[in-house]
Amino acid sequence: MKAKKSLFVCSKRAPIATYEHIFRWVESLTTKDTVICCNTTELEQEVMKSLVVNRVPTILVVMNRFREENNIQIQKALEEKRMLIIVMEQTGQKRWSPRDRNDFLINKIAYNIIGGYINKNGSLYPLLAGKKNVEILTNYVALSHAAEPDKIYQRWTVKQDKILLRMYYEDFSIHEIKKQLNRTYLAVRERIRSITMPEDVLKGREFEEFVLELLDIKNGNYLMKEWRGDKTLGNLFPLNNRYPDLLLEEVETKLCIAIECKWRQKLNSSVMQDLFLPERLTSYQEFSKERNIPVFIVLGIGGEPCEPYDIYIVPLEKASFKQTPSLNNPSMLVYEPAQLLPFRRKDTKAPLFYK
Repeated sequence: MKAKKSLFVCSKRAPIATYEHIFRWVESLTTKDTVICCNTTELEQEVMKSLVVNRVPTILVVMNRFREENNIQIQKALEEKRMLIIVMEQTGQKRWSPRDRNDFLINKIAYNIIGGYINKNGSLYPLLAGKKNVEILTNYVALSHAAEPDKIYQRWTVKQDKILLRMYYEDFSIHEIKKQLNRTYLAVRERIRSITMPEDVLKGREFEEFVLELLDIKNGNYLMKEWRGDKTLGNLFPLNNRYPDLLLEEVETKLCIAIECKWRQKLNSSVMQDLFLPERLTSYQEFSKERNIPVFIVLGIGGEPCEPYDIYIVPLEKASFKQTPSLNNPSMLVYEPAQLLPFRRKDTKAPLFYK
């Protein structure tokens, strides 16, 4: 904390051409430098990984909770005391917003700021405007539509895939994988995405595991009868994709329940209409009637899929839509769910589901 620290920040959805410039800067750093990262955007995450692998002293700033306990490279850096993790916890009624965090780091902590790619329409731009201690590594106009030089398509071999997956699961950055395989950043990024679990699928799986933890399923209170995964091939999908995610049997009573798990970052009218589509509810109703099993929809809102801020339980019979006139256009009807029931996680005696 006493060292002169450079803060690395980068806007979301950075063009692939920025990678070359940013990692050239990373390669120029030595063990005498100290860099602060927030690990928020995709490129910030990749730079943080590369800094740790290259043994550059790193300060990782996270909000609410550190969630990379199993990251191999981070654990090694912590053991060797070349990394510091700062957790900005929420206190009282006030919550740290990403803008609050960036403002605090830019104005109170960092000696100078390195901008990887700064979108002029993003939240970082006004925080950096007019400051003399800012260095922007990439030109916004020149790189907004730039791409890596075209190369002849090369088929990925089994050996290359094995190397890529080993490095990926050992938490090496895309930069280290690129150097090892002599491929473009774009090729490596696309290959990782094609042979690993997509982010939206991963988030859904994380929230399903969170719900199972709430049920304390490992202690044998429930038997896992079915656990469906959403599988698709283009526009083709199995019919049981329409059914709830989980089918469980309570050991003591032998009663079965079906659970549909949904996590979203925010809860608003558009999200609600997406989650409670009449067609989707009809499928659940058909499933419930056919199996004679009650269905519950569990919503996780905010935070992370593995630890949402809020949880709502919606029995299927309470999830039916009611039509109400739109405030902006009274002639148009809008659908909204009838009821949400909050679940208080701290009350360990409260049953998660109705009998």
